[in-house]
Amino acid sequence: MNAGKGITTITPERLRLWMAEGRDFMLLDTLPEDVYRKRHLPGARNACVYEVVFPQRVEAIVSERSREIVVCGSSIVSMDAVAAAEKLVRLGYKSLYVLSGGLAAWREAGFPLEGDEIGGTVDPGTRLILADGVYSVDTGQSVVEWTGRNANGRHFGTIKLAGGEITVRGREVSGDFTIDMRTIKNVDLESNEWQPVLIAHLESDDFFFVKLFPRARFTMTSAELPDDPTLSSPNLEVEGALELRGVRNSLSFPVTVSTLADGRIVAEAHFDLDRTRWNVIYGSSRFFEHLGMHLVFDPITIQLRIVTC
Repeated sequence: MNAGKGITTITPERLRLWMAEGRDFMLLDTLPEDVYRKRHLPGARNACVYEVVFPQRVEAIVSERSREIVVCGSSIVSMDAVAAAEKLVRLGYKSLYVLSGGLAAWREAGFPLEGDEIGGTVDPGTRLILADGVYSVDTGQSVVEWTGRNANGRHFGTIKLAGGEITVRGREVSGDFTIDMRTIKNVDLESNEWQPVLIAHLESDDFFFVKLFPRARFTMTSAELPDDPTLSSPNLEVEGALELRGVRNSLSFPVTVSTLADGRIVAEAHFDLDRTRWNVIYGSSRFFEHLGMHLVFDPITIQLRIVTC
């Protein structure tokens, strides 16, 4: 079966026969080194396709472009082996085979493996798994980044979280977060004489009226993980209420939730917030005329990163 120009698929059974016949070919494992060390096909060499130096690693293993190469990946749903084979075709290799179903199919067929954890369970690391519990927010690692714009350009900076927590109960996720509006910082005007002017402007009653409303608060009212949440795309649709400048309004946005190696939760989100819904109307042409250079676009872009303890 042809998998693409210069690439052919090979079944585990046929590959096993090649091995028994002593056929001369190179078997290339395309997964990360730590996965390769746990389990791989007998005699396979390792060159991780995710690494920038993948071409150089393959060149060091097999430089002869006419050599038969069998490329092995993770499973039938993973594109690792196909991507590796396509890269090798572009590098001039002429005889390439992709193991159909990859390591998973080989293992399911009951064929032998080599490595440190041959019989261990296999987690492909593509799905989100959250343990039930209450997670406190690490205010040192968590941050709200903001970007405001007008016709002449943009300004951007940060605001710190004062505290919060995330609760996980099965697929249901809830949370409550406090934002310290007194920590508004500007980044793009660093070392510029206008930086303190801008910060004072944002803190004033023109914008967030920090003296009277030093904290904002977001409370999640509804959030449920899908049946099979992936790690690299938004996997939690959050609905909640944001209290800002004394006004409480609904707010919803998608979040990408993942975990660190030690089990801590990381939540990333980015969305536009219409500031005028919270009575932050300075510079809005919906409320003022003859603004000229004082016009400010209504949306504020929010980049949110929350890390738990």
